[in-house]
Amino acid sequence: MLIAVILYAAVLFHAAICARSRPTPVRPTVRLDDAMFIGKRGNMTDAYLGIKFAEAPRFRLPTLVRQYPRATHDASDFGPSCPQHNSMAVRSIVNYPSVGRSVASSPMKAPWQPGARPSEDCLNLNVWVPTGTGSTSRLPVVVWIYGGYHDQFSSYDGSVIVRRSVQLGEPIVYVSMNYRVSAFGFLAGREVNDAGVGNIGLEDQRIALKWIQRYITAFGGDPTRVTLWGESAGAISVSLHMLTNGGNTEGLFHRAFMQSGAPIPVGDIAYGQAEFDTLVANTECELAADKLECLRLVPYSVLKAAVDKSPGVISYQSLRLSYLPRVDGRFLVDAPQKLVLNVSVSKIPFVTGSCEDEGTLFSLFSSFIVWDDAHFRDYMLTNYMNGANESHVGDLFETLYPDDPAQGSPFDTGSQYAFLQYERLSAIQGDLVFQAPRRFFLEQTYDKQPTWSFLSKRNKNLSLVGYKVGFLGAAHGSDLSNVYGPGDMTDYLVHFVNHGDPNAPDGRLLGWPQYSVQSRHQMTFLDGDLPLAVTSDVYRAEALKRLTELSLRFPL
Repeated sequence: MLIAVILYAAVLFHAAICARSRPTPVRPTVRLDDAMFIGKRGNMTDAYLGIKFAEAPRFRLPTLVRQYPRATHDASDFGPSCPQHNSMAVRSIVNYPSVGRSVASSPMKAPWQPGARPSEDCLNLNVWVPTGTGSTSRLPVVVWIYGGYHDQFSSYDGSVIVRRSVQLGEPIVYVSMNYRVSAFGFLAGREVNDAGVGNIGLEDQRIALKWIQRYITAFGGDPTRVTLWGESAGAISVSLHMLTNGGNTEGLFHRAFMQSGAPIPVGDIAYGQAEFDTLVANTECELAADKLECLRLVPYSVLKAAVDKSPGVISYQSLRLSYLPRVDGRFLVDAPQKLVLNVSVSKIPFVTGSCEDEGTLFSLFSSFIVWDDAHFRDYMLTNYMNGANESHVGDLFETLYPDDPAQGSPFDTGSQYAFLQYERLSAIQGDLVFQAPRRFFLEQTYDKQPTWSFLSKRNKNLSLVGYKVGFLGAAHGSDLSNVYGPGDMTDYLVHFVNHGDPNAPDGRLLGWPQYSVQSRHQMTFLDGDLPLAVTSDVYRAEALKRLTELSLRFPL
């Protein structure tokens, strides 16, 4: 018995010694003003998460944090996400368990942080740096602005991008920020305009860029080499930052990389009056003398429930979103495409591109309602071309977007996915909102600054929930896996962030020529044995030109 006790005591003593000698996991730290932020160390990266950068009172402009007082902050987890627009259709898809499992295991794995709790106090950001980066490193910075139709999603995990940059020998700092979305960030209407609080989601992003200028040096970033990067609504946001303030970047950014987003054909903030009035009615603010102030004061749960009743992207309205950037006389002094024509564009290098079948995802719902040629014509005129009639569109619907599935999207699939007006809707919606604005932006800027274009044709035959979804083609968002995978687009991005040119210094990747209206070169990302090719951006030339002309005259 005594021997057993001695042996047991020896085991405990040995365990205690080992526990004392086991090193405590190293956690990186950074000092901002008088505050210490303690991050977390991962695989080749240090992360500082959930750092508050601004105050965001409801329906008011954001204000940058003045100073961080003396305190110690745990920066090892994401902060709250901004309130999301959870329409019934979106909730039913996102919450469907088999869909969630399938997406998580597919090449399209989502890099955003769906578990972050929502809060109106949501203006926080995240910084990833290569492990051990110090304040004297002066690494180039890439700032990610997430997409989500201006009403969904939150910050992404940037560790993949930073880790790949280290592997390439071109290390970078990655920053992602939250910004207010849906009605909380893009409420429109006369009352909003009178109060000077339109486009506050874009103002949130601008404030984050000012925070980066003030503090990124402490993380090892170089504030004179900042690249804005976004996808979908994020890419649209990037393009609008290039247009605001007469094109003057104020030194906030120096390059831009845009996936599926360019200056979009939106009009005056008064075009959103119907959505404002509906929100007022659903919150019982109709009798208030100051309806906007009433919306500021109603309980969050009441306002959120009213917002969720608004049509989302998965609705009849589709890409005519309830809440999106509009001309407010301050951030946007004119329609974005008119600002491009007036050369109100930042003179910086930029990359912009699209997926081949941008419109398929947004045509699934409307194709069940728009079932023949007559309904198609009425839908396009009333939903997308405010004030236009048949005489304005001419032969657009007969010749350029005919009632022929073989000419629709997903492209190059013949009539394989013919269903009512689905392929026709997919083609024209994708061209109107994504393809035509991208090409127009390039055509107006290529001779004033370095520009590059791409087309992604990858992931045309994905499987979700055990079924092939080839009917989506290379859908909107299908290129995200090629950059957050990582993939070859990641490498082009890292080179661009470092050098202002996507081409690899060692020539390892296929050369990506600049865009011009003479050559119209674009990098094309493909499935199969030949993953990359330089092709010409000449498809549907007359159709895209006509859509641009119409959108300049009849904006959303």
